Amino acid sequence: MTTLQQLLDQKAELDKQIETTRREERADAIAQVKALMDQHGLVVADLGLRAGKTAARKGAKVAAKYRNSATGETWSGRGLQPKWLSAAIHNGRKIEDFAV
Repeated sequence: MTTLQQLLDQKAELDKQIETTRREERADAIAQVKALMDQHGLVVADLGLRAGKTAARKGAKVAAKYRNSATGETWSGRGLQPKWLSAAIHNGRKIEDFAV
């Protein structure tokens, strides 16, 4: 009968093999893509992709579209409208009055 420790050791070995195979297949895929790009004279821009990881863009700062001149607070126009802007609009001002 197989013990728990033997099964855990087998799992660890399989995890190592999976990671090694994943790295090798990824390297092969990258080499194939590079070869095709060289063969056809393509660059990353031709693919409509950006160089680097797309996750790096997540959470990036967005330029302010609206500014409270009294306090200097800003809002990009994304997400919930800030309280200072909601209050000003409620008091009769227009959102265009705060455009940057």
